[in-house]
Amino acid sequence: MISSVRGPVLAVGLDHAVIEVGGIGFAVQATPTTLATLRRGEEVALATALVVREDSLTLFGFADADARELFRLLQTVSGIGPRLALATLAVLEPDKLRAALADGNITVLTQVPGIGRKGAERLIIELRDKVGALPAAEGGPVPTEGRGQIRTQVTEALLGLGFPAKQAEAAVDGVLAENGVSDTSDALRRSLAVLGRKR
Repeated sequence: MISSVRGPVLAVGLDHAVIEVGGIGFAVQATPTTLATLRRGEEVALATALVVREDSLTLFGFADADARELFRLLQTVSGIGPRLALATLAVLEPDKLRAALADGNITVLTQVPGIGRKGAERLIIELRDKVGALPAAEGGPVPTEGRGQIRTQVTEALLGLGFPAKQAEAAVDGVLAENGVSDTSDALRRSLAVLGRKR
């Protein structure tokens, strides 16, 4: 398995780039966003996934390992091949895709050409519980579309600790309304502080 490539960019096409590694030029399929960051002659490092078929070996490149893992995860769903998985990441940034899956947002998922309502529902059913296991991007406040997942996880944690549902939900909603919440553990810590003051 070729998990990454590093070397000078020999050429950039509409759907791929050619990167020289050890004197060999590798054609790497990538999203327009990733390709836009590449410049001919400049050194680049990409996380990659090799897809093996009977008649071809195709290398897909990503700006980071997070996008590559999402690419692999998407292909575990029936009807989603590498091309459609790459198209999904071309339309939706990894954080937005993760949030749409976690929140069950069919409208966002059907923005991807080739994914209809049934396909979006299948993605949500099969991947909703798996996307939370992927490492979230570090730093910065949580995007609005990612807050639904955090709200659910933190509320469930508080219920598990014995807080009443209404009290837990009110505390979490109050915390998420503030700026600067970075992730689930941060939201849980702040919610516990709020509930501790009320006791």
